[in-house]
Order: sequence, then structure tokens, then C-alpha cells
Amino acid sequence: MNTDTLRIENLMPNSELPLLVRPLSHGTRLADVAEQLHHLVDSRLLQYGGFLFRDFVVESPIEFKAFAASFGHPLLSYEFGSTPRTKVEEGVYTSTEYPPHQSIPLHNEQAYTREWPMKIWFYSALVAQQGGETPIADSRAIYRRIDPRIRQRFSDKGLMYVRNFGNGLDVPWAQVFNSEDKTVVEAYCRDHHIVCEWKDDGELRTRQTCQAVAQHPITQDWVWFNQAHLFHVSNLEPEVRETLLEILDTEDLPRNVYYGDGSEIEDVILDEIRGVLDEQTIRFPWQTSDVMMLDNMLVAHARSPFQGPRQVVVAMAEPYGLPHSQDSIG
Repeated sequence: MNTDTLRIENLMPNSELPLLVRPLSHGTRLADVAEQLHHLVDSRLLQYGGFLFRDFVVESPIEFKAFAASFGHPLLSYEFGSTPRTKVEEGVYTSTEYPPHQSIPLHNEQAYTREWPMKIWFYSALVAQQGGETPIADSRAIYRRIDPRIRQRFSDKGLMYVRNFGNGLDVPWAQVFNSEDKTVVEAYCRDHHIVCEWKDDGELRTRQTCQAVAQHPITQDWVWFNQAHLFHVSNLEPEVRETLLEILDTEDLPRNVYYGDGSEIEDVILDEIRGVLDEQTIRFPWQTSDVMMLDNMLVAHARSPFQGPRQVVVAMAEPYGLPHSQDSIG
């Protein structure tokens, strides 16, 4: 498809995800064609799940913020986050600040909660010398590929995420909740149906029962929508897992996940799920000034290890959540 100012095509030869959008004129800014891009997103995002806007001029996170905000929803703050990030602008954050040698598995943003952003944008301000891709995958395809017996078990039982904050092992609770006031934390947890417990050392433990699969509110498509493979103790390197279990009780691990009834999830099942995620991964190199926009329920994202400086920043919008009376869906 061509328009007067845009070229729209598939980025990958064997995948419609992401849909590549480029300007026909050199030096075009995203703001210059915002109206056309809004129409394009409105008409095609739910079909394809994600866009890559490439070869547009985007000179700073401020310009990126303006573009993300132009879709009509206030940009979200990163509350109850699971990983370390730094605020770049109001509503714009660094991508997860894990060491460069580590991979971050495929996941939908904040799928470990009952409330999440429907839209997420990424801006590649500085491309790594090597690696550093943000792989993506179709959450509808993942749902279809998961063994139906596993899918049904996860759907029926739901998932219970257990987190222990701070102690130098995970993100401090004051950073996660954007407050050092325990009453603020307790109020947030109460409002979001999160069970919280202050431990003897002053640190915080939370438990929350969440969905394993979800139905998109507009398309009605079912998607695989959880972070069990990421939170589970089996995601740790074997030597790290062994060391932590030598010094900590299981309930004190920085993070872990169980079936919603509190029973343990089998390692072998999570290995099978990880195999499906690997099979569905779509990987492509960043270019400077690339902006990727995803429907956060329809498309999962990840991070590849990298070498050299890298800067990818993120914005999120359009909060959506399950009714709190609904313990699991599927």
C-alpha cells in the first residue's frame, strides 16, 4: 500500500508483524504525518498487532513522547513495576535496566498484574554496537500453539505471583510504588486486590492472583497473557537458583509464581512454554530513530543481549484491567 507520503510494507518476508511504515520524502518528521499515522493505526493495528515507523526524523525522547501522546491517551507512570527503570520524561522511561549480557524473555507488559497498558511504544535513540534487538511475537499465535491441556490448566487455575522486594535482590518497594510511605503502599495494594505483608526486616512481600490467558476487549481474540515463565524460579540460571535456595526459604525468593491455588508449577511445563515462545519469536535489528508501536495484548516483546552503549526508551498508555471479581478467565 502506498499513500502520497507513506510507504507501507512487510518488514519480514514471512511475517506480517511488524508492519513497516516509512516516509517517501527524506527528512519527514513523525509529527508531519501524524494524521495519516493515526488513521493507519486506527484501521490496522488490531489486525497486525504492531508497526515499525522507520526513516522518520525523531531527534529526542521529547519528540517521541509527543508522538506517543498524540494518540489521545495520557501516558502512564510505571507503577507496580517488576524491573528497574529510570524516568526520562514524564511518561517516558528507559527500557529495563538489566545487565547487557542478559536476555529478557518475551512478555506482555505488566501481564503479571490485573491491570496493564493496551498500547506501548519503543524509541531507539542509540543502537548497540552488537545485539540489543527488541524481539516480538504474536500473542494470538502463542495461545494457539500452547498445548491445549496446558492452556486449559493455566486458564482454570490462574496464577499467583509472589514478590519479595528489596534486600539487594530485587527492586526496592519504595521505587516500585513511587512512595516511601507504607500507608500509600497498603492503599495501592488494597485498591488493586494485592495481598501485602510487611516482614520483620521491614521489607515487603506481595501476592496477587492473576489471569494466565486473556481475551482482547475489542477483537475478542484469546491471547497467552502472563509472565509465569519469567517469574518462576526455573527462569534463574541453575547456579543462581541453587545459591538463592541455600540462603532463602522458597517464600522469600525475590519473585516466584504458582498456580492460583498455591500449588507449584512444574518446570517441564514451563520449559515447553518457553519452547513455543522461542518458536514464535520475530527478531530484527534496530535502526537509529526507529519507533515501534504495539498493541500490548496482541504482541509480546523481549530484549536480546548487547554490547556497547544502547538507549531504547518506552512509553505506555490506555490502561485496561479485569474486574476484580474475576479471579481467572479462559
